[in-house]
Amino acid sequence: MATTIKDVAKQAGVSVATASRVLSGAQRVSPELADRVRKAAQDLGYRHNALARALRHGRTATVGMIVPEIENPFFPSLVESVERALNQTGRSLLLCDAQRDPNTERQRATTLLERQVDGLIVIPVSMKKSAATLAETALRIPVVQVDCYAEGVSLDWVGIDNELGISLAVEHVVSLGAKRITLVSAIPDSSTAKHRLSGFESALARTGVSCCPPPLLGAFSADWGKQAAKRLLEERRLPDAIICGNDEIAVGLLGEFHRVDVSVPDEVMVTGFDDIRFAALSNPPLTTVRQPHETIANQALSLLDARIEDRHIPAQRVAVAPRLVIRESTRVKHD
Repeated sequence: MATTIKDVAKQAGVSVATASRVLSGAQRVSPELADRVRKAAQDLGYRHNALARALRHGRTATVGMIVPEIENPFFPSLVESVERALNQTGRSLLLCDAQRDPNTERQRATTLLERQVDGLIVIPVSMKKSAATLAETALRIPVVQVDCYAEGVSLDWVGIDNELGISLAVEHVVSLGAKRITLVSAIPDSSTAKHRLSGFESALARTGVSCCPPPLLGAFSADWGKQAAKRLLEERRLPDAIICGNDEIAVGLLGEFHRVDVSVPDEVMVTGFDDIRFAALSNPPLTTVRQPHETIANQALSLLDARIEDRHIPAQRVAVAPRLVIRESTRVKHD
């Protein structure tokens, strides 16, 4: 005999209504209660018919997601967290790569609309050039922005507190004695780059240390980190510490320093941002600002689900607190 929702509720010690809410994702319950219900369902081999429920509600049980570029190691980690959260409610993810191009981003949004996704999670390519696409898409389905946001559109957003994250890195190297600090980051055409730059400037003003040499702004890539390192070495303007806009930049910079025998952290300290999987494996292991992927993903889906249920609620902005992870790229060695 097939296992029913009543069997799951009985084993978990909850009502049928509660078991249904947990397995359908229709309403949030306490984590402890949700774990009990899911464990009971797993033990009994119960399979929730998400498709049947979706058809009853005129939905497809799928969520679309557009990322700027899948090659950036931060984005796959966030995608994985979103997909895990969706799986817990019997839904699937359709993923698209915008290839850092606003026109491609528009095409991907159109494709996902044609697939009749219930909602869209998007990391915009550009603060300005993505705005029209997101505004038009949001007229048809719920849209939540993650990590970056487009200016001029009133949409839900969840991401890290970038200014706080950069401040944590600056204050850390200052506490270790850094007097001359610079930033190597991306040109501020995304909200992420914009706020990491402003966070750096605010932290310097607060701590009273000098920005020397001036910030080097290029792209969120290891290649740019390598180029920036070469420029600093050619100009003989090596600071006490370098705050990198993301871990990819930092890894490229560390690789170039290692190639020419510049000692990190003895000659210069280096920090990153994101805590991608390779950060702890770099040479030396990278001090960085950690983004809590699971928290961001869960918050994004919570905003999206609320928007699916009521399209008229006010747009919300959720800034998640980052955490500094200290490793050998800033630790002062003692003899």
